[in-house]
Amino acid sequence: MTLAGKAALSDPMSKATDDLFASTASHPTPPGGSNSPAPRRPRPTPVQLRWLARGLDQPGGKLPLFDEQGQKVHPRTVLACLAHGWATRWFANPLKPDWLVCRLTDSGRALAVRHDGRG
Repeated sequence: MTLAGKAALSDPMSKATDDLFASTASHPTPPGGSNSPAPRRPRPTPVQLRWLARGLDQPGGKLPLFDEQGQKVHPRTVLACLAHGWATRWFANPLKPDWLVCRLTDSGRALAVRHDGRG
């Protein structure tokens, strides 16, 4: 046996490390749970909340294409709300196919009501 091999056999840390890896190999996750934290629900930004709240008073929950200053609502705001399920596509506008005409979903309405103080 080599000198390195003898040192490894007599090293108590080496044995403890081996025992640790052997015990965790059979139990990769703690009992009753996982190593990762619970998934968090996404929270809308203030801009997204304002946009969603503007659909509360519109027929069918239609969300505006333009903000209060007459500027087009940023597509990133619309796409984020679509991705989180707070808004849904309503219909395609044949005259402006790049415009996303959307309406509130039930979860989007619930968020908007809580933000707007109506709930």
